Amino acid sequence: MQTETEPLVLDEIDRKILAELQEDGRMTNVELARRAGISPPPCLRRVRRLEEAGYIKGYHADTDGHKLGWQIAFFVIVGLESQKLSVLEAFEALVATWPEVRECHMIRGGGDFLLKLVARDAAHENQLTQRLTNAAHVARVQTLQTIRTSRALSGVPMDRLYG
Repeated sequence: MQTETEPLVLDEIDRKILAELQEDGRMTNVELARRAGISPPPCLRRVRRLEEAGYIKGYHADTDGHKLGWQIAFFVIVGLESQKLSVLEAFEALVATWPEVRECHMIRGGGDFLLKLVARDAAHENQLTQRLTNAAHVARVQTLQTIRTSRALSGVPMDRLYG
């Protein structure tokens, strides 16, 4: 059995399956097989193999935050007092418990972490910023509020040139 640590050799059909699922994860296996140019049983086997190997991490609905009451999206650059592994891991564990933190990236060149958060309103944004500022080992917090998002794609490019 393939594991996430053993990379698969992806052929053109695998890349087509990944591209199609990345675009529309709700399509039926029959439709996916048609688009990939193979019959449904081997298509399903390939999808399962891609899932087991970790190329497909999950399926989700792309919801509209504004319609659901999350009016503000913002980014935060966080600098910590120390870059000791225990401090970095403790910070990651802390923000992993906050549902408003939608992304957490360890970065280099201007901070230790880049977070993407959502807030219901300006008061909620201020509360979240204050929580970050008061968190253990946090030395600095810089917030960057989103004015408009003109492009927000999930996944990666699935061009045939890659692979």
